[in-house]
Amino acid sequence: MVVCVLIPRFQLTVAVGDREELLSAPAALAPEPGREARIGEVSLAAEAFGVRAGMPLGEALARCPGLALVPPDPAGVADAWERLIVRLESIGAAVEPERPGLACFEAQGLVRLHGGTLEKVLAAARAALRHPARLGAGPSRFCALAAATRARPRRPQIVLGDERTARDYLATLPVALLRGRDETAALPAPLARLGIETLGELAALPQAAVADRFGAPGLLAWALARGRDGALRAREVPERVEEELELPEAMSGVQLEHALGLLVDRLLARRERRGRSLRAVVLAAVLVEGGTWREQVPFREALANPARMRLALTPRLALLPAPAERLRLAAVRFGPVSSEQRSLLDEAAAQRRGRLREGVRQARAAAGPDAALRVLAIDPDSRVPERRAVLTPFE
Repeated sequence: MVVCVLIPRFQLTVAVGDREELLSAPAALAPEPGREARIGEVSLAAEAFGVRAGMPLGEALARCPGLALVPPDPAGVADAWERLIVRLESIGAAVEPERPGLACFEAQGLVRLHGGTLEKVLAAARAALRHPARLGAGPSRFCALAAATRARPRRPQIVLGDERTARDYLATLPVALLRGRDETAALPAPLARLGIETLGELAALPQAAVADRFGAPGLLAWALARGRDGALRAREVPERVEEELELPEAMSGVQLEHALGLLVDRLLARRERRGRSLRAVVLAAVLVEGGTWREQVPFREALANPARMRLALTPRLALLPAPAERLRLAAVRFGPVSSEQRSLLDEAAAQRRGRLREGVRQARAAAGPDAALRVLAIDPDSRVPERRAVLTPFE
């Protein structure tokens, strides 16, 4: 039996903070700077105007001219969500966090630990969270999510049975529930245009026809509507190794780069690192104008060299949407223990670099400046392959 913990509008609630009056008015998360102009989570009052998360900003303002835009707080959301996940893990749950505000865990191994019934497991999870949440339980993740959307804050929804029971329970529910999964979030709109309003109607379609029209996302949605879902993948408990620096004034340019270099040196000097290299870090900032900024930076190879880390992180500072008052650097993934035999290899490495430079010089003399190039990653996440990397002179 899978338990789903759903906290509606979690990111909007964190971004609003103490201004709770905004939640009773039409409000939405503003688009993140540097990304597509689409709004984030919206309040109930905004939904009454037909505004929903992911809608283009212009369309949202046209439907609701009085819509209040709340600056996003990605760093605050990540910290608050991590605290809630740790509280769930404190009851013995192996949690799979899908997104901020939505997590699942398997209840089978917790029943005997918390009194022998599923209801007591749900009560233990609610007591550990200490936060208003909707709880649902079902034979699969998607069924548990559907149950959580219909549950009340103090009355969980439980679906007991097997795959057939889950299919019967989902049959009358709208296809809009597919927006709860990233893989199928784009399907409700085209399904509605085809006249498919419920998950039961989707499950009744031939599998081949769904695959032909919607591809892999359609096959996943068809399986979910029939009560099938994959196994949970519990997260590995992360180690929190981070450094934070308060900026005395709105720094920019070289000063901000020096502040980043100081954070890198402090992070690598932390005893908790235990000599390990870093595979990915998170660079975050608290902005002077309100809100936060957060960027995860994966390295192409595990690093423990401060100069190479600064070289990889410095270009990310140009993405800051506003001056920052605090800068934070945290390690999120570790690599193997770094080891460098400099005393034995420095001389040989210098000779190899010299021969390489001479070879590049001769190649350029014979074939021109473009004879020796290297690949420089520009936008690895771009959908256009030509924008992901460029060729630059090899140095």
